[in-house]
Amino acid sequence: MKWNLRMVAAQRDIWRPVQLLAAFKAVGFNPSLSKTSALWGGTPVTVRLEDLDMICQALQCTVADLMQAEPVAIAEASEEQPQSLAAGEVARARPGPVHPVPRRDGPRRLLPPN
Repeated sequence: MKWNLRMVAAQRDIWRPVQLLAAFKAVGFNPSLSKTSALWGGTPVTVRLEDLDMICQALQCTVADLMQAEPVAIAEASEEQPQSLAAGEVARARPGPVHPVPRRDGPRRLLPPN
C-alpha cells in the first residue's frame, strides 16, 4: 500500500504535522504530536479503523485517497532458486511442507545464568 497522507494534506493546504494535528483536533481526534508526526513522516504498519475514519473526516477525503494499492513483486521471487541447501542435502528441493530437522548435537540444554 502507498500511504498518501502528505499529498492529501497538501491538497488541503496543510504542510506541517502541527497543522495536521490542529485539523485532527477540530474533528475531535486527539492523537499525540509524536503519533501525528509518525503518520506524517512514513507509512504506518497498522492504523486503527477508528483513527482512519477520523483522519478521513479531518481531511475531507476517502480511504482510497489516503491509500493506494501497489503491485507486489512476486514474479521475481518465484523465479529465484533457494540460495543454499543444508549440508548433505541433494539439490532436488521440492516445494511442499517444511519439516523440522533434529539437532545433531542433541537437544539444547539451557544453563543457569552466571
